[in-house]
Amino acid sequence: MGFNEFLSSIFGNKSTRDMKEIKPWVEKIKAAYPEIEKLDNDALRAKTEELKKYIHESATAERAKVEELKASIESLELEDREEVFAQIDKIEKEILDKYEKALDEVLPVAFSIVKATAKRFTENEEIVVTATDFDRQLAATKDFVRIEGDKAIYQNHWIAGGNDTVWNMVHYDVQLFGGVVLHKGKIAEMATGEGKTLVATLPVFLDALTGNGVHVVTVNDYLAKRDSEWMGPLYMFHGLSVDCIDRHQPNSDARRQAYLADITFGTNNEFGFDYLRDNMAISPKDLVQRQHNYAIVDEVDSVLIDDARTPLIISGPVPKGDDQLFEQLRPLVERLVEAQKVLATKYLSEAKKLIASNDKKEVEEGFLALYRSHKCLPKNKALIKFLSEQGIKAGMLKTEEIYMEQNNKRMHEVTEPLYFVIDEKLNSVDLTDKGIDLITGNSEDPTLFVLPDIAAELSELENMNLTNEQLLEKKDELLTNYAIKSERVHTINQLLKAYTMFEKDDEYVVIDGQVKIVDEQTGRIMEGRRYSDGLHQAIEAKEGVKVEAATQTFATITLQNYFRMYHKLSGMTGTAETEAGELWDIYKLDVVVIPTNRPIARKDMNDRVYKTKREKYKAVIEEIEQLVNAGRPVLVGTTSVEISEMLSKMLTMRKIEHKVLNAKLHQKEADIVATAGLSGTVTIATNMAGRGTDIKLSPEVKAAGGLAIIGTERHESRRVDRQLRGRAGRQGDPGSSVFFVSLEDDLMRLFSSDRIASVMDRLGFQEGEMIEHKMISNSIERAQKKVEENNFGIRKRLLEYDDVMNKQRTVVYTKRRHALMGERIGMDIVNMIWDRCANAIENNDYEGCQMELLQTLAMETPFTEEEFRNEKKEKLAEKTFGIAMENFKRKTERLAQIANPVIKQVYENQGHMYENILIPITDGKRMYNISCNLKAAYESESKEVVKAFEKSILLHVIDEAWKENLRELDELKHSVQNASYEQKDPLLIYKLESVTLFDSMVNKINNQTVSILMRGQIPVQEAPDEQAARRVEVRQAAPEQRQDMSKYRENKQDLSDPNQQAAASQDTREQQRREPIRAEKTVGRNDPCPCGSGKKYKNCHGKNV
Repeated sequence: MGFNEFLSSIFGNKSTRDMKEIKPWVEKIKAAYPEIEKLDNDALRAKTEELKKYIHESATAERAKVEELKASIESLELEDREEVFAQIDKIEKEILDKYEKALDEVLPVAFSIVKATAKRFTENEEIVVTATDFDRQLAATKDFVRIEGDKAIYQNHWIAGGNDTVWNMVHYDVQLFGGVVLHKGKIAEMATGEGKTLVATLPVFLDALTGNGVHVVTVNDYLAKRDSEWMGPLYMFHGLSVDCIDRHQPNSDARRQAYLADITFGTNNEFGFDYLRDNMAISPKDLVQRQHNYAIVDEVDSVLIDDARTPLIISGPVPKGDDQLFEQLRPLVERLVEAQKVLATKYLSEAKKLIASNDKKEVEEGFLALYRSHKCLPKNKALIKFLSEQGIKAGMLKTEEIYMEQNNKRMHEVTEPLYFVIDEKLNSVDLTDKGIDLITGNSEDPTLFVLPDIAAELSELENMNLTNEQLLEKKDELLTNYAIKSERVHTINQLLKAYTMFEKDDEYVVIDGQVKIVDEQTGRIMEGRRYSDGLHQAIEAKEGVKVEAATQTFATITLQNYFRMYHKLSGMTGTAETEAGELWDIYKLDVVVIPTNRPIARKDMNDRVYKTKREKYKAVIEEIEQLVNAGRPVLVGTTSVEISEMLSKMLTMRKIEHKVLNAKLHQKEADIVATAGLSGTVTIATNMAGRGTDIKLSPEVKAAGGLAIIGTERHESRRVDRQLRGRAGRQGDPGSSVFFVSLEDDLMRLFSSDRIASVMDRLGFQEGEMIEHKMISNSIERAQKKVEENNFGIRKRLLEYDDVMNKQRTVVYTKRRHALMGERIGMDIVNMIWDRCANAIENNDYEGCQMELLQTLAMETPFTEEEFRNEKKEKLAEKTFGIAMENFKRKTERLAQIANPVIKQVYENQGHMYENILIPITDGKRMYNISCNLKAAYESESKEVVKAFEKSILLHVIDEAWKENLRELDELKHSVQNASYEQKDPLLIYKLESVTLFDSMVNKINNQTVSILMRGQIPVQEAPDEQAARRVEVRQAAPEQRQDMSKYRENKQDLSDPNQQAAASQDTREQQRREPIRAEKTVGRNDPCPCGSGKKYKNCHGKNV
C-alpha cells in the first residue's frame, strides 16, 4: 500500500468526503418524494406556487425596508444620500442570503416535484390540468399544449433541435446527487451518457422559483436552442417562463423579454456581448440584462478554462486602420524564411556526416550543427525523423546543456550564423543580426529594423544644451521614430511566426478566402475568432487572402471576469478533475466527481509507443483492420485536419470503408455520429467528436466488445484525451480505448521523449517494434501535466493584464449605470465636486488653486493666501466644498425655476401633442439640447430637466473618456512588451502605467463634468417690457434614441501567446446551421384563439402580432 493510499484509508479521499456531505440531501429528497408522488396534477402545480410564495415571503421585511429607504431618498440632501444607498446595497445582499436559506429548506420538495413531473411525462402521452392564464398564452404559440374548455392538455412530445422528441427520461439517484452539487454552486463532473442535461433541470427549477432569473450557458447556439426546447416544457408545466437569447436579435425587445424569463438559455459569447452592449446603451430602454443571479455552465471546463482568457470585444474602425505593413513586408520575410530553410538543410546534412565519423571532435561539431538545424526550423520533418534515431536526441540535448550553461553564456555562438531563432516552448521567434542585415539589404538606413536605445539617446539629448523648445522637438522626433520602428519589427516578428509556427490545415484552414481558426480542443472551426496582435493579419498575408483592417476597442471583457459577476455560479462537464486547481484558484468552484449509475465497463489500455510516426500510423491501420473484422465500430481520434485526411487515404488504399469528420466537413456531424455505433463502421474524427457526441450501440455491437476508441496522438491536455475515451463505455456499455504515440509527436518531442528514447535505445528496439507499459503511460501523463501547468501560468498572467482593466471597467460602468438610471447620479456629482475641491487645494500653490477653482468650479477662492499657508488642507477643502455645493444647488434650482413656467405652459396647453421636449442649456462654450419627458418634468416641477441635463453630460463625458482610455491601454499593452529587452517585467510596468492613465481619465471626467454642470444655464430671451414673461425656446424632441449597434463589430479574439491582447474585427455569432424548414404552428387572424377564450385570435393573443 502506497503512502497516499494509506492516508486515504485513514482520512478518506475527497470523493468520499463529498459524497458524505451530499448523501443526507439525497436521503431528504427520497423521504419527501412519496408525498409529492401522491398529489394529482393540479395539486403538484399548486405545490410549486406554494414554494414560490414561501421563498418570496422569507424576505418580506427586508424588501419593505428597501422600498422605504428608496422613497426617502428624494427628501434627503445630496450630501447625505451615499449612506442610504450603501444601506440599500447591504439589505439587497441580505435578501439574496435569505432566498438561499429558503431554497435550501424547500430543496427536497422542489427536486421531488421535478422528478414526479418527469416521471408523469414519461408514463403518459397527455397530462390534463386546470388551465391557467399562463397555459392559455402557451397554447397560442406552442404545439405541445392545447386548451379544451377550462382544461389544458400537455403532450409528452415536442420539437427539440428540429426533431420531434418524446420525453422518456426520469431522475435516478445519480441525477439527484448532481442536482444538489450544482445548487450548492459547485462543478459536477459526470461521465458520458449520465444525463447532464437532465441533472440541470433540478437546480434550474429550484433557483428559478425566486423570480431572479437563472441562466443556462452552453458552448454553441445549436445546444442553447435545442436544450431550451427539450427541457422547456418541464418548467412551463409549472408556470415558469423559458426563453433562449440566441433566438432573438441583439438589443431587441424580444431579447429583453428573454432575459425577463424565469429561465434563460444562451451561449457564453452572447451573454458576454449583451453585458458589453448594455454598457454602451444611451437609454434605459436599451438595457436587456437583469442582475446576474445564478448561472449553470454546460461543458464548464471548455468555457471557464479554454475560453477564460478569450476577450469578447466590441470594436469599431480606427483612423488609418487599413494602412498596414503586412503586404509590404511579406516578400522580405519570404526571402528570410527561404534562406533559413537552405541553412537548416545544410546544417542537417553536415550533422549526419560528422556524427557518423569516429573522430570525437567531429562528432561534437556534428551535434552543434544538428542543434543549429533544430534552432533554425524545429518542425522540419527530416530533422524530426533523424532525431528519432538511436542516441541522436540525447546527444543534441547534451550539446544544448553545454551552450545554455551560466545563463546562456555561449548561446550566441550557436545563433550567430542563423537568420532567426525559434523557441517552440516559448512560442517565440527572434531575428538575429544576420537576419536583420539580410532584410535591410541596400537600404539607406541600416537601422531600419533595429530598435533605438531610447534611454541612452534621451540622456544624450539632455547633455546637448538645447532650448526647451528644441529639446521637446527632438524628443518628439525620437519617440516617433521609435514607434514607427517598433511597429515594423513587430510586423516582421508576426509574419515570421505565421510562416514558421502556424501550419495550414492544422492550426487554421482557409475557406472562401478567409483564414479560420480550428479549435485545438474540439477540432471545430471557430467562426469569427481571430488571432490577436496582428498575427491573424500576418497569416492572411501569408495565405494571399484579403488582410482585414485594424480596429479599435470600444468595450471588452474576458469570459472569466464576466462569469465572476454572478451571485452564484456552477457547472457540469465530463472532464473537470484535471483542472480542479485552476477552477478553485480563479472561480472558487469546487469539483465534485459524481459516481456513475452503472459501473464503467470500458477497458483503457496502456499507450503504445513507437519510434516514428510512419511506424505508428501503420500500426493504427492494422489495428483498425483487426477490429473491423471482429465486427466492432471504431472511432479514430486525430489532433488535426491534416492527419485525419492522411489516415483516410491510407484506409482507402486498404479498401476499408470509413467516414471522416473534421473542421472542413462539420456540417455532416449529426449524420456521421448517428451511424458511428454500427457494426464495422470506421469514423475518423478530429477532437470535435470528443464533446457532446453520444454514440449509441446495438446489442450485436455490445456482444462483440463495444465501441473501440483509437487515439492517434496524445493531446497536450489530459481533458481532451479523457473526452475522447469517454465516447466509449456510456451507461455501462462495453468498450476499449488505446492511444498510439510516437517519439516524433509534438508533445513527446517537446516534453517527454528523452528518457523513453534512451530506454528504447538501450533495449535495442528495431523499426516497427513498440514499447507498452504503465510506467510509459504515466510518463506521458506527467508531460501533459507540465504543459497544463505552463498553460495555466500563461492564462493567469494574461488574466492579470485583464484584471487591471477589469478594476477600471467596474468603476466606469458603475458610474455609467448610475448616470443612465438617474437614481444615484446626485451622489456621484457630489463626490466629483468634493474631488475637484480637494484636488485644487492639495496639488497647487495659492495662484494655481485660484485658477483651478475658477476654471472648474466657477467660483472665487473662499480663503486668503495666508489661510492657504497656515490652515490644514482638509479644513480648507471642507470650507470650499460647502460653498461649491451651495453654488451647485443654487444653479440647479435656478435652472428649474426658469424652465418650470415654460414646461407648465406647454404641458397644460399642448401636453397631448408632445411626449418629449428639447430644452437648450449652455455652459457658455457650447449649446446642449437636452431631451426630457414632458409629463415627468411637469410633475417634478422641472427637477427632471436638471436630472436629464446631468445624465446627458455625464454619459457623454464618460463614454468619450473611456473610449480614449481603452485605446491608450491597447497601445500600452503593445509598447510595454519592449520592456523585456531592458530586463524589466512588462506586466509590472503595465500595472503602474495603467494606474496613471486611469487617474488622468478620472480627473478628466470629473473636470469636464463639474465645469459644464457649474456653468450650465438656460439661455433666456429678455422681453422688451420688464413686466412681460421671459421666453425660453422649447422644441419637440424626436422619440428617445436607441443605441445604433450596426456601426460596431463584435469579435472574440484568440490569444496565441502571453503578450497578445489587441482588438480584432469579425462577427462572432455562430453561422446559422441549415436545417429543414418546418411549418410552425400558425393561427389565422380571424380564427378562434387557441387559448380557448372564444375570441378571434386578432382580438386576443394576436393583438400585438
